[in-house]
Amino acid sequence: MTFEDYLEKNGELTYSNVGTSMMPLLRQHRDLFTVRRKGRARCRAGDVVLYKRPPDRYVLHRIIKVLPDSYVILGDNCFAKEYGIKDSDILAVMTGFVRGGREHSVNDRGYRLYSAVIMHTVPVRIAVKKLKFRLKGLAKRILYGKK
Repeated sequence: MTFEDYLEKNGELTYSNVGTSMMPLLRQHRDLFTVRRKGRARCRAGDVVLYKRPPDRYVLHRIIKVLPDSYVILGDNCFAKEYGIKDSDILAVMTGFVRGGREHSVNDRGYRLYSAVIMHTVPVRIAVKKLKFRLKGLAKRILYGKK
């Protein structure tokens, strides 16, 4: 059963996080997230959405900008923005998560503060991640003589 089928049947899905793109919010294979099927309304900046990227890859990332006909999306632990994500690509919107056995809602004050910090530090986080990526590459070239 696909995520689309499950959401169509149940309206909501709780699943384990795979990958590191949403760290530190969600830790791979340790935390759970819950999403609710997207309705007709447009999503908002700051929403964490489950969407389908061709051919059949499901991604959970945060909307950082709402455009008239699409969204700009970025994982909390990523530096490459994704453009051109349309409403038809978005399957569901995160409503909560489980971390360390505790349930958290996206309406909790702590989460809203975390989300605000993540949203307001996007340019700085991208710059720092790119710098770290380049420094790691430079260190490998120096240590291992790779070009």
